[in-house]
Amino acid sequence: MTLSALINTWRSHRWTLNLFFLGGAHALAFAPGPLPGWSLPVVQVVCLALLAYAVFGSTRTRQAALRAFAFGLGSFSVGLYWLYTSMHVYGGMHPAPAGLAVLALAGFLALYGSAAAALTHWLFAYRHADHNRLRAMVLGAALFASSWTLFEWFRGTLFTGFPWLNIGYAHIDGMLSGWAPLLGVYGVAWIAAFIAAGMALFAQARQAGNDSKAAAALGVGLVIGFSGLALGSIHWTHDYGNRLIVRLVQGNVPQSLKFDPAHLQKGLETYMHLAALPPKEANGAPAIIILPETVIPLLQNRIPAGVWERWIDIARQRQATLILGAPLAEQTDGKPRYSNSAIAISADTTPDELLSARLAMRYDKHHLVPFGEFVPTGFRWFVEQMNIPLGDFHPGPLDQAPFAVAGQRLAPNICYEDVFGEELLAAVTASNNATLLVNLSNLAWFGDSWAVRQHLHISRMRARETGRPMLRATNTGMTAAIDPNGKVRAVLAPNALGVLDVEVQGTTGLTPYARWGNNPVLLLSAMVLGFSSGRRKRPVETTP
Repeated sequence: MTLSALINTWRSHRWTLNLFFLGGAHALAFAPGPLPGWSLPVVQVVCLALLAYAVFGSTRTRQAALRAFAFGLGSFSVGLYWLYTSMHVYGGMHPAPAGLAVLALAGFLALYGSAAAALTHWLFAYRHADHNRLRAMVLGAALFASSWTLFEWFRGTLFTGFPWLNIGYAHIDGMLSGWAPLLGVYGVAWIAAFIAAGMALFAQARQAGNDSKAAAALGVGLVIGFSGLALGSIHWTHDYGNRLIVRLVQGNVPQSLKFDPAHLQKGLETYMHLAALPPKEANGAPAIIILPETVIPLLQNRIPAGVWERWIDIARQRQATLILGAPLAEQTDGKPRYSNSAIAISADTTPDELLSARLAMRYDKHHLVPFGEFVPTGFRWFVEQMNIPLGDFHPGPLDQAPFAVAGQRLAPNICYEDVFGEELLAAVTASNNATLLVNLSNLAWFGDSWAVRQHLHISRMRARETGRPMLRATNTGMTAAIDPNGKVRAVLAPNALGVLDVEVQGTTGLTPYARWGNNPVLLLSAMVLGFSSGRRKRPVETTP
């Protein structure tokens, strides 16, 4: 290939290559910093605006799709790099297949944004026939936002869903966070995408020398965005019951030792010691002690009765209810059934109840993790390359009763279940009316990576959407207390051993999002796409 041909090839693909690196920069908006409140909403919008500019400026739909794919590949490769840690460092997988697996997943997830860009470009084909500049700009931005949001929803729903790095999470600390109690994270994503598209269309129109109406979409987007500041002052829920002290426990048991038979007892001793610590006089005695996911690393019927007696003694001595994670085994219709569960232990609990898993307060994880808690069909070969203890768990029902403890109703969720905000709504509706949300996690699989901070941001969005405090107890981080406005009130440093005794106030009542879920933003997106489809089939007639 001649030098001239190489230069021409570079020129034809420079947008695609640049967008790959721009996607990597986009991942920086999702809590990579050292602080729990770190987020860069402006970075997210600017990066997406440059992608939208490239999409609207594409000459062919296929070109728009390729550009968006490159952006998504860069964003997910950087933003989800920590999956390599779990597969290689803790799973023992060779670096090459582990790295390729991350790239393959990033490529798969990038297809959703690519499809959104293709749909946007294809439906925006009528724009040259529309001389109403204001209408064209606003509808074009709404088209991009609707396409992007719809495919974000597909990504979070299809094939069990993986909505990690939804663009709405970058705005938990920004002016758009006030929209979360109304429209949820997908609504925040729609508004962020609308603003980004408005910026892109404004730049495109100004470059072409069009009039000031080119700023219409950007102006509308900014008005919607700044409205979030006013909405942020509205309290959609109200206090319920008395304030109480809750202890959150972080044992910092290394993942390499957590399931090692030679170190199981040491891990249990660590958590028992932390749970039994006397309270600081200034804080008062905790009424509830919350420990992370799989604090009990073996099936409950393999734990000696004497160990369960010790846990009951801790509850009795501290006059508190313990909530902890444990895998449970039981017989259902003569067949073994396993679940990743959260259980409550009080002074009245008996070892027989624990050994048999017949407990008054028990939550079985509903949304299981592919490759971690079940093996998808056709992927057994992939799992066999890792040295990770995988379970064949059964999912619990979506609608499970909260734990009635100390005058509050606690709704547990386990690990990444809080990524699926629409599924948590069952806990706060009138039938259950949970007053506190509780997340039990073990992210030690991912080391000291962005994963722990990204997950904290996700939990904060769930608190904002539902107007409920979120209490997080994790093995290695980030253990935190989050208020109903999504603000972190107290947090333990990651990869450190400790307890967090915090005062918590339960809440009740329903936010608009808790009532309606994702229906409003999905309906809006469908209406915009339907309207745009009709206009594409019938180009706007122009006056001579």
